[in-house]
Amino acid sequence: MGLQKGYPPGYLSRMKRTVLLYETESGARPVSKFLRKQTMQIRDATIAGFKHIENDTGADHLFKKMANTDDLWEIQIKYDKNISRLLCFFDGAAIVVVASGFQKKTQKTPPQEIRTAEARKKDYFRRKNNG
Repeated sequence: MGLQKGYPPGYLSRMKRTVLLYETESGARPVSKFLRKQTMQIRDATIAGFKHIENDTGADHLFKKMANTDDLWEIQIKYDKNISRLLCFFDGAAIVVVASGFQKKTQKTPPQEIRTAEARKKDYFRRKNNG
């Protein structure tokens, strides 16, 4: 959990981060699949957002804490009139794991997307802690 409510882990130390795409036990990367379905401009904007998170210690404004979740965060990538939402979680303060991606169509995040991201977070830490 972040050092201050509503701020991502590592906020006060302004540390650089590594962005990882969640990978299933079989090696699939669902967020990569989502990105491949997007236009080249949205893919490029998303990759630029990831690079900003990794290389710029002032990228905390890109994160929004999601209420009533298992410590999930949202990254919004905007291009023209399209908004991609990426649900992520932190592994410590320096690693951002992107668990889910979808196109924003409504104000509220679909409950299924939250459940998917929470299940992937649980799976990620289960496999990490079991070697």
